[in-house]
Amino acid sequence: MNRQDVEKTIAEYLKPIFGFALKRCKSSQDAEDLSQEIAVKAFRALLVKDDVADMGKFIWTVAHHSLCNYYRDAAKGMVGVPLDEVAELVADSHSGNDSDDNHAEVFGRFQSEIAYLSKLQRKIVIAYYFENRGQSDIAKELGIPLGTVKWHLFEARKELKRGMETMRKTSELKFNPVKFQLCSIIGSAGKRPLDDFFRSALTQNICYCVRNIAKTVNEIADDLGVSPVYVEGEAEFLAEYGLLQKQKDKYLVNFIIAEPTTELFVMKDKMYKCAANQFANDLYDELTSSEILDSPDIQCNQTDGAVNLAESPLVDRNFVLWSLIPYIAACSGNKLMEKHISFKEVATIRPDGGHNIVKVSVMPKELILPEDIVNMNGWCGPMWENGDRRILWRIDSEWSERGDHYGYMAFANDAERILSLYERNLEEDLSKDEYVWLAERGCVKTNGDLNGHFKAAWQIVILANKMIQDKLLAIGERLKEKYDSEFKALKTPYIEAMLKTVPAHLRKAQEYELQFIFHSDGMFLLHCLKTLLKNGKLKEPTKEQRKSLSTLILNE
Repeated sequence: MNRQDVEKTIAEYLKPIFGFALKRCKSSQDAEDLSQEIAVKAFRALLVKDDVADMGKFIWTVAHHSLCNYYRDAAKGMVGVPLDEVAELVADSHSGNDSDDNHAEVFGRFQSEIAYLSKLQRKIVIAYYFENRGQSDIAKELGIPLGTVKWHLFEARKELKRGMETMRKTSELKFNPVKFQLCSIIGSAGKRPLDDFFRSALTQNICYCVRNIAKTVNEIADDLGVSPVYVEGEAEFLAEYGLLQKQKDKYLVNFIIAEPTTELFVMKDKMYKCAANQFANDLYDELTSSEILDSPDIQCNQTDGAVNLAESPLVDRNFVLWSLIPYIAACSGNKLMEKHISFKEVATIRPDGGHNIVKVSVMPKELILPEDIVNMNGWCGPMWENGDRRILWRIDSEWSERGDHYGYMAFANDAERILSLYERNLEEDLSKDEYVWLAERGCVKTNGDLNGHFKAAWQIVILANKMIQDKLLAIGERLKEKYDSEFKALKTPYIEAMLKTVPAHLRKAQEYELQFIFHSDGMFLLHCLKTLLKNGKLKEPTKEQRKSLSTLILNE
């Protein structure tokens, strides 16, 4: 064709060519470059051709070839997509004008498949194709044989092709992710709070989707509808701290994920209400009708007002009972416990120093509960710390107001020092800064100074010796023996129902926890307090009392 006719023909196709490129390129700049390339190639070819029967077919053939080159070049310039097969995969799948709209979609699928390669394969592919490094150099840096590098490059190509031919299916978790609630720890917490482990919706849902069956990173990613690259790091982190078990290339959850039903909630609530109504009322009546609360061995200088420089305030019986009732309910009747699984058998030792069992709940959206059901709002404990001679024992509850000094981590950080300062204060006055530190935590109140020294009153309940502790626990012992058969009849159906809700590999951990029902069992202690508040025996703590509520110093 002569030059004038070629220029006229190309001018007619410039706009359609640009539209073709714009649909298939990542940016308008790329579209301009591609359309220019198509036009130049068509122009040069037409100058030497005189037998073009179908001009449209000719132009679009040139356009397809140029598009394949564009995809190939884009692949080589993108981390994780270094393989020449991308252009072939895209080009082989589409030959007509109508299907060309799918080029970008197919190319996008190819890019996403790179994330499904193993971490090692991704490293090798990037180093080889993008950093232009030799295979020997890669092998040396990664500390693997040269043959292994070659094998992984070959396997990467196969995996990408296989992935392109697979229609990945995501689970409901992609659209309805779960959220963990009521996270709890049995044992020592360690330096990391639970929020660090379940720091995002991603980590929570990774755990949830492997609660019953072990899965690979790729299988988890498919369930969640995310890239495996994001899953990989989180799964490794969770496995490092023992929240997941790694079984070859698969992960399985290593803590209890409870999914309570309305029936289980109601069964549990009725069980605890019945037991607390029997035990707590009798315990309160026996404590208040005897002279034990008047014992000088039960010490507490709690006061709502200022500390008097000349005398200590009288013990507030209601305040003292807020400590004694949960303590006796938790620590009495141990010989009646059907304990056949030890903590050591089921607890996990974690790199942050924690040694514990973790449990979380996932509440169904359709869960409908009775209005009077009791929930554990702001509950932590029982918690205790053993010192050289004494124990600090505490519960945090919805009635406590400890500010930043609330919960397992705060207790673990403070308890040893509180005990140490208490021991010293028996022999000498503390420094001003030490009293201030204790006052911030609700342990003491101070007022002015007496003969140059601070007057301090300890606000928490102190059991002065082992004898008074034994007397208090003996009351709980008698009551638990009295109701032993009733308690067993109440909890047996609930235990059987709960064990059916957990997978086999976590059944022993669940069974361990269930051993403590009606003993050092936070829900039982909460129901005891709620029962006594409801019937008017216990009174709500005052605002001043909430900071030091339900805290005891005991003898070893």
